[in-house]
Amino acid sequence: MDAETCLKKLQYVGVLAFATVDGEGNPQIRNISAIHYEPDAMYFFTARGKDFCRELLADGRVQVLGYTKYKEMIRLSAKAEPVAESDQKKWMDAIFEEQPYLSNVYPGDTRSIGIIFQIKDAQIEYFHLGVNPIFRETYVIGRGNITPKGYQITDACIGCGKCERNCPQRCIEKGSPYQISQEHCLHCGNCYELCPIKAVERRH
Repeated sequence: MDAETCLKKLQYVGVLAFATVDGEGNPQIRNISAIHYEPDAMYFFTARGKDFCRELLADGRVQVLGYTKYKEMIRLSAKAEPVAESDQKKWMDAIFEEQPYLSNVYPGDTRSIGIIFQIKDAQIEYFHLGVNPIFRETYVIGRGNITPKGYQITDACIGCGKCERNCPQRCIEKGSPYQISQEHCLHCGNCYELCPIKAVERRH
């Protein structure tokens, strides 16, 4: 798996959930399908009068979520930016050509109320619940950054094995200290809660 494949999978999903935060700090979410994909970028259409557009222009931070029929979750965290004015028509035409229904929603010249945003720098989280053990990895496109998540076992570990015995995904291995296989970790926190000496800590 890699970032380009994740973008292709999002394209197959079609309708994606886009999450933002409004001016009062309230979470907002929309389903968006007016999207064009490149191997290392995503372009999407919205109307300038929509709250969604105002939130993106004010802050830009967005999370995009897709879920496949194979129980794969793909989450993209990024900052969306308006495409340069000189390229707006190019990407708008591409999106309207690929999504014919948009011509019914914005017929003729009414599409001019739209604006194209781009996502070029992002963190992509891939999480597959349909395999055992589960599988997860994180990738980047452009200048995106990976933010460590989940848990790790510190050198304070006494080797009691309670974490290993109680891990729902069996992703903890014996060692000094015990080790969590991050690609199979559910991030449930069971090891964190059960460790008798608090040798498990959150990754930051």
